[in-house]
Amino acid sequence: MAEDSNIFHGFRYYYFEPSLPAAATFLALFAITTAAHALQLYRHRTWYFIPFLVGGICETVGYGARIASCLQTPKWTLIPYIIQNILLLIAPALFAASVYMILGRLIRLVDGARYSVIPLKWLTKIFVTVDIIAFLLQGGGGGILGVAKDLQAMHTGESVIIAGLFVQLVGFSVFIAVAGLFHRRISLQPTPASSTTTLARRVPWQRYLVVLYLVSTLILVRSVFRAIEYIQGFGGYLQSTELFLYVFDAALMLLAMGLLNVWHPSSSTVSSSGRKVGTNIEFS
Repeated sequence: MAEDSNIFHGFRYYYFEPSLPAAATFLALFAITTAAHALQLYRHRTWYFIPFLVGGICETVGYGARIASCLQTPKWTLIPYIIQNILLLIAPALFAASVYMILGRLIRLVDGARYSVIPLKWLTKIFVTVDIIAFLLQGGGGGILGVAKDLQAMHTGESVIIAGLFVQLVGFSVFIAVAGLFHRRISLQPTPASSTTTLARRVPWQRYLVVLYLVSTLILVRSVFRAIEYIQGFGGYLQSTELFLYVFDAALMLLAMGLLNVWHPSSSTVSSSGRKVGTNIEFS
């Protein structure tokens, strides 16, 4: 794709003048929550949260690249555009990888494996595999857009991205259903571990499940928005109005990161093997 943003009929890098204040605000906010996650990860050794941290870095760098585009208006160039486009697109898939891992650890924590509709040994593997597929499709589609030489190649890139977003939508929908079914079953027939007063006081595992529902729903809504955006195509209503990006992507992903800053999995008591290791929850 050449440097001229109008090289293809009907295509522009941006269909509006990107807002510098909005990009700078979200760069600062994502940098703050990402730095907090880095500190929490290091202090509590929650290494499985590394993908979540990398997702935060992608958001931060993505809005940094968007600032570069703002400063180029109206003579936008490819590199800042493609960096912000790809990084903001794939970041939620990285968030998802860590979110998927929380459920299995909570199930082990309360000895509730028999209530999981998917065998516990496969639970995390299945959802992370689905997430990797979604990540590769979205990243690959963004890459195709970055090197496209004609409209046909650009439409191919769009189609690949849409496929990745739908894989993500299906994955999260099933994940929420699996978590909800487990929650209902163990609420009806609590295990000794789930109803232990000491555990309930030390580890509010039901609160963590609610946080999982909230974060998953935020990513789900964002993915629906992105899917509709790409289905409408270049110059569609959603791509032509910058506000939608900040309301249905940036703000939702910032809220997801903030929720897991406040209710970080480091206050649990289960290691990656399901072994209870102390009075703090350690998902390392």
